[in-house]
Amino acid sequence: MADTSSITDKIERKKVKRAARKAAAPKAPRTGARGENKAKVKKAARGAAKR
Repeated sequence: MADTSSITDKIERKKVKRAARKAAAPKAPRTGARGENKAKVKKAARGAAKR
């Protein structure tokens, strides 16, 4: 992303950022599921109270 901290005009800053996004190389496709590294929650046994 382009460094837009020096640009004070909001519309001009948006133009620069949009152009930088367009020029950036495309991201590689995902290799795994989005949440595969999230901590998994164990299911409670049947009839066990949640709280």
